[in-house]
Amino acid sequence: MLTSAAQINTMTSYSALGRRFGENEKTAAKLLLTDLASGIDRVPDNYIRSEADRPNLTEVEASDASYIPLVDLQGLSGPNRDDIIRQIGRACQQDGFFQIKNHGIPEEKVQAIMNIAREFFHLPESERLKNYSDDPTKSTRLSTSFNLKTEKVSNWRDFLRLHCYPLEEYMHEWPTNPPSFRKEVGEYCTRVRELVFKLLEAISESLGLEREYISQNLGEHGQHMAMNYYPPCPQPELTYGLPSHTDPNLITILLQDDVPGLQVLRNGKWVAVNPIPNTFIVNIGDQMQVISNDKYKSVLHRAVVNRNTERISIPTFCCPSPEGLIQPAQGLIDHEHPPVYRSFTWEEFYQKFYHRGLRTECCLDMFKIPSA
Repeated sequence: MLTSAAQINTMTSYSALGRRFGENEKTAAKLLLTDLASGIDRVPDNYIRSEADRPNLTEVEASDASYIPLVDLQGLSGPNRDDIIRQIGRACQQDGFFQIKNHGIPEEKVQAIMNIAREFFHLPESERLKNYSDDPTKSTRLSTSFNLKTEKVSNWRDFLRLHCYPLEEYMHEWPTNPPSFRKEVGEYCTRVRELVFKLLEAISESLGLEREYISQNLGEHGQHMAMNYYPPCPQPELTYGLPSHTDPNLITILLQDDVPGLQVLRNGKWVAVNPIPNTFIVNIGDQMQVISNDKYKSVLHRAVVNRNTERISIPTFCCPSPEGLIQPAQGLIDHEHPPVYRSFTWEEFYQKFYHRGLRTECCLDMFKIPSA
């Protein structure tokens, strides 16, 4: 019997991962962490960080309102708009992160997307693997860690990554199991996109720019999301769900379940961002830092795991079109504030970011204009 190309590719992938994990034959064949983690009582060697690069969980501070601002968007379209814009601007400048409530997305939609994600990752292994790929160019794919082809240490996470704008171009690629996946995720993506543009307008105004400056200067604005699944980890002090990094895109809207895991670097200390029901976390990405000419900061953050409980997070990433030109806004450049970055396209930036992987050093440094 002739072996198809797809079968050869699958067998090659299984073989490669088997060598990587170095476990017994049963666990070596697992393509996804979820299925590997359920059968082990210690962290495999390829997930263990060096002693200098471990989470040091006992040194993390618990967050409160003074650490991560909580902005009420209730009056964004009313007489309190100027005050809310000032709050957003202050959070972008001082923290790079803020939480939002009264954001306009119904609680039942938020709960539905979280339920769908949980159902998906609880599907049988054979069903989930229908969506598996280690090809980063695929617009819909289930994979693990961050970039299997370049990283030396793996991350304790599986993820389903979806492109979601325009919906009609990508929805047919999405999983069909659970049966309501496409419907619920499509509705959620549409709602989040509306929220993103409200925030982009507010951020634009907070910089002293025209309300539509950011939304109209970067092309069609791509949108994609990830459903991140962090299984319980037998030795959480040895590894990361995701190591410290800044987001390469423009702005991220994060939904997380009720299990803590997100941590933000603030004043040199890691702060745990404990979940607040029916809120989103907003963080400034690298492209927004460029547009603001370094007034707003893309801040390091990471995801840690725990011994007893799975965790799910669903970030939505707003980014420029591939050909979108990124550069400091002209209205923010003067004699005292020369441009910090050269002009570049989103496509150029993302290629460099992805091949570098998640590193503490910000990829933006590669695009800075040398000081005179």
